[in-house]
Amino acid sequence: MVNRTAASGDGARSGAGDGDVGARTIRKVSYRVLPLIGLLYIFNYMDRSNISYAKLGMEHELEITTAVFGTASAIFFLAYVVFEIPSNMIMKRVGARVWLTRIAVSWGIVTMLTGFVHSVTQLYIARILLGVAEAGLYPGLLLYLTLWFRGKERGRAIAAMALAQPVAMILGSLSGGLILDHVHWLGLSSWRWVFILQGLPTILIGALVFCLLPNVPSKARFLSKEESAWLQGEIDKEYVPQKDEGPLAELKAMRNGKLIYIAVANFFAACGTYGFTFFLPAIVKQTDPSYSATNIGFIGAIPFIVGALAMLLIARNSDRTGERRDHVIIVMLIAAAGLAGTMAFRHSPVPALICLSLVAVGVFGYLAPYWAMAARLMSKEHTAVGLATINSIAALGGFFGPYIVGKNATADNVSAGLYFPIGALALCAVMLLFIKVPRDARRGAAVPEEAAAAAAAAHPEAPVK
Repeated sequence: MVNRTAASGDGARSGAGDGDVGARTIRKVSYRVLPLIGLLYIFNYMDRSNISYAKLGMEHELEITTAVFGTASAIFFLAYVVFEIPSNMIMKRVGARVWLTRIAVSWGIVTMLTGFVHSVTQLYIARILLGVAEAGLYPGLLLYLTLWFRGKERGRAIAAMALAQPVAMILGSLSGGLILDHVHWLGLSSWRWVFILQGLPTILIGALVFCLLPNVPSKARFLSKEESAWLQGEIDKEYVPQKDEGPLAELKAMRNGKLIYIAVANFFAACGTYGFTFFLPAIVKQTDPSYSATNIGFIGAIPFIVGALAMLLIARNSDRTGERRDHVIIVMLIAAAGLAGTMAFRHSPVPALICLSLVAVGVFGYLAPYWAMAARLMSKEHTAVGLATINSIAALGGFFGPYIVGKNATADNVSAGLYFPIGALALCAVMLLFIKVPRDARRGAAVPEEAAAAAAAAHPEAPVK
């Protein structure tokens, strides 16, 4: 098992007890690594979900029904699941810089090409190719963070990265609505420009990743030799030394019962999350059919703004208390209640918007405590496959959520399809009631090594146990 130190905490504050070198190193890493990681993940999430806004224009041109849209949204995840674990294993061997660049450039190209499809079949093919291209990004980024942040800082680092999800939805909502109403260049329909204009920046970001993202601390030009050595030593102290036994040993992570259990719980959380995010524009339009695409974009951004703020507060409180599981349970129930309220107020814009905001609080607020909890259940040797396994199972939820909502919803009553995500979110909460996860040390509390050092300093004659 992993010999992990304290739970995540604020970078600058958690480095306060590590001396000048530690505080300076943590600050540098936070400023140089997290912005690029966040930017990459923002466009990743935007490009997989921009179909929800493109639908407002493409449904008539391609004759897309609600069921077809649900299938097109969901089919992305089938290819995503298949290539998730191999992708993370490849990244571990070739390095993050090269592999993340490949992922970014390939999905950017596929997103732009989606703007040129002319049939439902071509749309399905484009979504499958997008799943292949994007596979491995999220667990790859999680794996990358384990190389740069100690347990103290890792939860907050994950929260900073996960913040990209609501930010992506905010930017996607605002830009998607504006593009649909105002961009009709070169004789192309505006929905095509949603894909083209939102896919192009990803290729440029891929180039930035290749130029600026170091694989490991020892290769970071922005760190001095002293800083990189200190950071690597701190990261290594958190794990029991293990020899590399190759891919077969890594795959043993899939036999970790607790990990698989919480991965299944995350599957149901993903069913609810994607069932909500892919259909949010249609839900907003249902509350007032007179809304323009721009109106829908601006109104649809509000729940994601609320979700982003809630994510930060929930991550901070989870780190402060060291508690993970109960935070996830509570916000899952909040999300389920919000979706139920959305159904009840489907023709009342203001109450429905409040309920949609509650859903966003839950589906985004659970991310940081969930992944901090998952990180407690795997060793360093199993991290690459373990993270990819959890995300692969969750990706299946990304298939079933939109697919089932689309099958049960109608053009006039999207809310009819929301029973499934409500049940899925509630089931995630119930499952987690039956598993015990160790509480992390609270933020600011001494970790075992620090406590031992303090005891030795205070009583040098006493043996430290």
